[in-house]
Amino acid sequence: MTLGTLAIEVLAQAPAGPEFGKASPLGLALVLLLLVAIVLLIWNMNKRLSNLPETFEPESPEADQAADEGTDRGAAVADAAPADESTAQANGTEENGRHTTPGTN
Repeated sequence: MTLGTLAIEVLAQAPAGPEFGKASPLGLALVLLLLVAIVLLIWNMNKRLSNLPETFEPESPEADQAADEGTDRGAAVADAAPADESTAQANGTEENGRHTTPGTN
């Protein structure tokens, strides 16, 4: 018997027992409680959203623009790697960035 034929046989059986299909009052109470919780959450979120401003643009952007004028966005401070080993020894650095004293290994 394959899994498909077994599934068909199980699904084709008649419902068993006199309690089949009856719901518990506890299930109904749980569903109603969840629906009330959803309604309250939606009501609270709508209340919070109505208090938000129409736009988040500042009324006077001069203060932000003044702060941005001193910032050079194109420049980045980067440590330039030495071109060769002699330059690295003269600067006192190795390739991995550790500082050494010239003449020591």
